[in-house]
Amino acid sequence: MRIDEIAAVLRSGEPVALLLGHGTTRAAGLRAASRISAATGAKLFVETFPARFERGAGLPAVERLGYLAEQVQWQLSEVRHLVLVGAKSPVSFFAYPGKPSELVPEGCRTHVLAVLGEDTAGALEHLADVVAADAAPVLADPARPGPPTGDLTPQNWVEAIGALLPEGAIIADESNTSGLLLPTATAGAPRHDVLTLTGGAIGYGLPTAVGAAVACPDRPVVCLQADGSAMYTISALWTMAREGLDVTTVVLSNRSYAILRLELSRVGAEAAGPKAADLLDIGRPDLDFVSLAQGMGVPGSRARTGEELAEQFGRALAEPGPHLIEAVVPSLF
Repeated sequence: MRIDEIAAVLRSGEPVALLLGHGTTRAAGLRAASRISAATGAKLFVETFPARFERGAGLPAVERLGYLAEQVQWQLSEVRHLVLVGAKSPVSFFAYPGKPSELVPEGCRTHVLAVLGEDTAGALEHLADVVAADAAPVLADPARPGPPTGDLTPQNWVEAIGALLPEGAIIADESNTSGLLLPTATAGAPRHDVLTLTGGAIGYGLPTAVGAAVACPDRPVVCLQADGSAMYTISALWTMAREGLDVTTVVLSNRSYAILRLELSRVGAEAAGPKAADLLDIGRPDLDFVSLAQGMGVPGSRARTGEELAEQFGRALAEPGPHLIEAVVPSLF
């Protein structure tokens, strides 16, 4: 019944979007969704924080829903039917004064193809066979950015990752405000998995990288870690050293809890005084992640330019065991 209902929606001529969640963000689900999109014109989105997202050359490049409510409203602005596949109806990450919490546009109907616990990828493949029997998925071509040059910025450091990311890598991503352009820089990189923050807990990146390296010792793990969040779980570096885990950690060091500063402004506290502002600063003294890493047995280095980051990242990937690079970048907020 659900297949027939959604097939009818896709054939209606009205704007449709598929929101992909659990079980659909790996190769089989992504290819089936891309076939549906190619045949019907439906838009494709992955939920904001997928637990595991396969990406790279040879796979469909599917856009994630934005973090901010305004981004999601823009992405879904013309959609009249939203089909949920292993995902929940999108809501704002926090409640903001004067901003909507439920992000499905007014006048848009929500349909459920499959829920958590069901064969979500299989449901997509069945739907694709009904509405897109002769369609082929649209796959990302191999493409890499050039290595970055000059001083590191929130915009250019991701080019080093895209330029050098190895085949089969696992990215544990808690780059937060510094990582907004990471999906673009890595869309055509060799196939890799991205593990993202799913529940809002600060300090997710380092222990997730430990878990990935233990689970997949034959695959390189790259941890992209915001500096403020790193301090919640920094002891994971000692575990990496003790167990000899092949994890390359890049700490984005902007000397602030930038994501919390952004959230403070979004709840209407722009006029907070110096005491509140001081709570979101992690200077005085500046954290020295190179020394912290070395003190726990992990080789560390510091990069301030694109050339330095590319050289240090490439060297770390080529050597077994854990490494940490402190990439010094300015804050966006």
